[in-house]
Amino acid sequence: MREVVLVEAVRSPIGRRDKGLADVHPVDLASQVLCALVRRSGLDPTLIDDVIMGCVSQAGEQAGNIARMAALAAGWPEAIPGVTVDRQCGSSQQAIQFAVASVMSGMQDVVVAAGVESMTRVPMGAARLDVESTLGPALERRYGLRRFSQGDGADRIAERWQLSRGRLDELSAESHARAQRSQDAGEFTDEIVAITTPDGDKIAADEGIRRGTTTEKLGVLAPAFGGAHTAGSASQISDGAAAVLVMAAERARELGFEPLARLHAFSVVGTDPILMLTGPIPATADVLAKAKLSIEEIDTFEVNEAFAAVLGAWLAETGADPAKTNPQGGAIALGHPLGASGARLMTTMVHRMRREGARWGLQTMCEGGGMANATVVETLS
Repeated sequence: MREVVLVEAVRSPIGRRDKGLADVHPVDLASQVLCALVRRSGLDPTLIDDVIMGCVSQAGEQAGNIARMAALAAGWPEAIPGVTVDRQCGSSQQAIQFAVASVMSGMQDVVVAAGVESMTRVPMGAARLDVESTLGPALERRYGLRRFSQGDGADRIAERWQLSRGRLDELSAESHARAQRSQDAGEFTDEIVAITTPDGDKIAADEGIRRGTTTEKLGVLAPAFGGAHTAGSASQISDGAAAVLVMAAERARELGFEPLARLHAFSVVGTDPILMLTGPIPATADVLAKAKLSIEEIDTFEVNEAFAAVLGAWLAETGADPAKTNPQGGAIALGHPLGASGARLMTTMVHRMRREGARWGLQTMCEGGGMANATVVETLS
């Protein structure tokens, strides 16, 4: 198996629903990030073997294999193919893992792994043919439900792990505080590419951070699903895109690139689809075993904050240091453009690792249907 490295990683700012990125077609949003990826890396696009892009709601403007459409919109050669992946919230983390597998096997040398989601223009659930669609008779018989609910799952997790409303609000307020500090310190600058809107405006900063958020302010919000979670302790509906350049290590050396990180170990697991969001716990254990590392050896973590209880339960079960986990805030503060979030988390993590001199990083995220991906990366001096 060949060594695989991550050469470059970029992302758009994360736009709030109906705000700065609302008028940007998702194909154009993704293509601007792809253009920035090759511009910043200096890669000749003719060397790209494939584009693998995560996108959850593959309907409307995001239908028709948006990976291929974005590559064409970027002006890249027509010979470059593209494929779109849906592993729910982990779609672009899975895109990275597919890219690594292809390069590691020797089938390809240079692959772009990316993700995009315009939740303003293509609302969550738009890919369903019928909003009343159920799981189908077989799954209904197996689980006794007409459909799975992420919100209900999050509330069940909070109950099972005894995470109080106050604890969830604390985690959420801390996410905003960390994101605010990082934004003010300019820590996101190197990873973000400004997006040009149709009217010529430049959107260059994340829009979801609510400055001055406190547990007291969050405490007045009404429950969103009947349990402990509110709109303030759930990830934000957002627009965004991200992309990373994956390459065989020997090819990177031939081309004179200095990689950001080595892609080291990988896991994807299935879990109870009713709780749905607990997958990061076994995925973390699995990827650490594959990496032959302990939780204490990991210098920094990115755990997608789909809901505050996901993070709370993961911290309780893994024993990871909270100070090393989402130190720049997470999806509760920054937003969660579904198909883009896996690549966004990776982008933020590898830039932070390089900036701070960290060696090992671990990324994981829960996914609809009861799944999770986890990835361990190592920075290279």
